[in-house]
Amino acid sequence: MITSPAPGATTRPFDAVLCDLDNVIRFYDSSRVGALERAAGLREGTTAEVAFAPALDGPLMLGRITPGQWARKVADALRNTTRVSGERARELAGALAGTPFAADAEVVSVLRAARASGMTLVLVTNATLDLEADLAEMGLTDLADHVVSSALVGVAKPDREIYEIAVKRAGADPGRCLFVDDQRENVEAARALGMTGVHYGGPDDLRAALGFPG
Repeated sequence: MITSPAPGATTRPFDAVLCDLDNVIRFYDSSRVGALERAAGLREGTTAEVAFAPALDGPLMLGRITPGQWARKVADALRNTTRVSGERARELAGALAGTPFAADAEVVSVLRAARASGMTLVLVTNATLDLEADLAEMGLTDLADHVVSSALVGVAKPDREIYEIAVKRAGADPGRCLFVDDQRENVEAARALGMTGVHYGGPDDLRAALGFPG
């Protein structure tokens, strides 16, 4: 629900949009990893379950290890927790780390329109040290006014501190910020700070929150 501005205030619904990256703007094609898992006799999703366990994923998201180091740790964990060979484990881990991705052009268009209307756009993402290169690969280095990456600030969503950093960079009051994320716990953390939160399910959710026509 969007609160109406006070008399004499800006007609923009928000002063800033704080937006997640993965599964909102960027989407991955995991078909190759799935094919390799089937060939190895593993249930699809096994590699991701191992790789994104907090013990492995946490250091990656906090910038304590590089994606390459993470992939090697994932391979070791796969070899230790499944019956696959070391070679197969390295292949699976490498495929996961190199999963192709692309930006949703529709979402990018909506976000560019929000920024053009005067709203500050801040990407707030649990990301790796490769984020800058990833944004460049998608042609999105100019998308946002600011980027708050967990790997660079050393704290990840849903920790309160990363939201406070993002709000400060936006230069807006939390009550004038829209926060968009596909993870409900991250949205709830933003709401606890006074922001309007959108649990993202598709571009129409973003349009509706911004008051843009469908």
